[in-house]
Amino acid sequence: MKLKTMNNYFSGKKFLFALLFVIPLMFAACKKSDSGQSTPVAGLMAFNLIPSNASIGIDLSGSLLSNSPLLYTNYTGTYLNVYPGQRSVTTFNAATNASLAVTSFNFEPNKYYSVFALGKDSNYTDLVVNDELDTLTSASGQAYIRYVNAIPDSSTSTVTVSSNNEPVLTNSSKYASISEFKGVTPGDFSVSISNGSSINASRTVTLEKNKVYTVLLVGIPGETDTTRSVQIKYIANGTLTP
Repeated sequence: MKLKTMNNYFSGKKFLFALLFVIPLMFAACKKSDSGQSTPVAGLMAFNLIPSNASIGIDLSGSLLSNSPLLYTNYTGTYLNVYPGQRSVTTFNAATNASLAVTSFNFEPNKYYSVFALGKDSNYTDLVVNDELDTLTSASGQAYIRYVNAIPDSSTSTVTVSSNNEPVLTNSSKYASISEFKGVTPGDFSVSISNGSSINASRTVTLEKNKVYTVLLVGIPGETDTTRSVQIKYIANGTLTP
C-alpha cells in the first residue's frame, strides 16, 4: 500500500512547501549514501502549534529538518525523509535560535512520524508520535481522522466528531493528547471541542475516500487576538492507495 502525501492546508493559509509526491509505506525510495548504497529512511512531518512563537525551526541531532522556518499553525506539508535511529529532537525559536524544547525519539526505518511543537509562556514540549499509517488500509474506502489537542490549558475538554448529528468519535481530551486514526465513511463532519467555559469551537470538515486527516485543536483560551484564539484547523496527511 502507498501513501500519496499532500500539501493541502484547509485554513486558507499558504504553505511554505509545495512538494507533492508518492511515498510507499515501505519506503521503496531510500536515500543514497556517498558509496551509492541505499539507506533506509523514516518519514517525519512537523507542525508549529505554539501560539506565542511566530516561527520555529526543528533540529534532529544537529541537522535541520528544513531550511525554512515553520510559521504558527504551519507544517512541513509532507513527510520529509530522516535517518532512523535514536535522534535528539530540538525545537528552537527561528528568530533568536533559543531552544524551546528538547526530546529524544527512536525513529524506525520505513515508518511515518509526526512532531507537534506545543506550549506557551516558556513552557514548551515536542510531541512525537508514530502515525502507524502502515496499519491503515484503502480496501474499505474509508477516510481516516484523528486530532491533536494543542490548546495549552489545564482543563479537560470534550472532543466530538459527528456526521448527521450522530457522533462517530467522542473523547475526553487534555492538552498535549492525540487520538488514534479512526476510519469513517467519507462525507461532511462536524468537529467540536468544549470544556464548558473558556474553550468552545466547532467547524465542518469534508473527508474524502482513502484520505488521512489530522485535526489541529489550537489557540489560547480567552485570547482576543483572532490569530491566536481557540480554533479548529485540519490537514491531509496523504491518500492511501493499493
